[in-house]
Amino acid sequence: MTDAPDGRPRPPDQWRHRGVRGLTIARDAGVRGWRWWARSWDRLVAALQDEAPVGSAAAPSPPGPLVEQRDVPRLIAVPARGYVYSFYIRATFAWSSPASLRSEVLSWYVQYFQPNAIQRLTRLAADAARDLPPHRAGDLEVALQRALAEDPLWHYQRGDITLTCRPDASVRLDERILPALQPHVDRLVKLEYQFDEQIRKARYAEELSRQWATILDDHGDDHDLADARDHMLTAQREAARWIAELLHRHANPSSDPTTRVPPQASSRSLDGE
Repeated sequence: MTDAPDGRPRPPDQWRHRGVRGLTIARDAGVRGWRWWARSWDRLVAALQDEAPVGSAAAPSPPGPLVEQRDVPRLIAVPARGYVYSFYIRATFAWSSPASLRSEVLSWYVQYFQPNAIQRLTRLAADAARDLPPHRAGDLEVALQRALAEDPLWHYQRGDITLTCRPDASVRLDERILPALQPHVDRLVKLEYQFDEQIRKARYAEELSRQWATILDDHGDDHDLADARDHMLTAQREAARWIAELLHRHANPSSDPTTRVPPQASSRSLDGE
């Protein structure tokens, strides 16, 4: 077909030219898009295989497997005995892999496996807390740490990738129970201080008696001094027995709560009368 008298293409030729130009643009865009996708795919495969992308200027990874530590964003609540109050667990997981994974790959697997680790830790804590009263947070933490020590490393696998998890946990009391416990804790602190003071006095009395007995033993020829020495040795044995009774009473608080008066060295024994 020939062009129109004014030099412009005839309508059929105009549509043909537009179609060819559109196909050419689409072909070029497709080629550019395919090249971009091929480069992106190569980078993705290299990252998953722990190979640095071509032309990458990233610094080399440190030797040894990477370790990623993740804190659980929320406290884990497990019910105490009676299911009225709860214990709250603060958990931290240290993740690593025997394979040399890149940090972003390790983070992806940690994100994938951490819900399973949280669920496992929750079951352990719930089993240990079920028979404990709500004010025994310390006992729960000891039981939980003992259970974690028996199986310190948890293993998770997806395909050829294996991750190792080392859990750690601490226990907090339910805040609703703190006002009820405060007076008892204050009283225990006061009793503990009084007990330490009695122990110090008893040990001082025992040491003083031992020193007097040594001094009197150096003058054993004097009959009066010998009697005083024997009396001091008796007082020393009484002081040692008193210390033993204090320690036994502290270890067994259900025994007789009355406190004996500490043995006193009489003026006769000190003056040698």
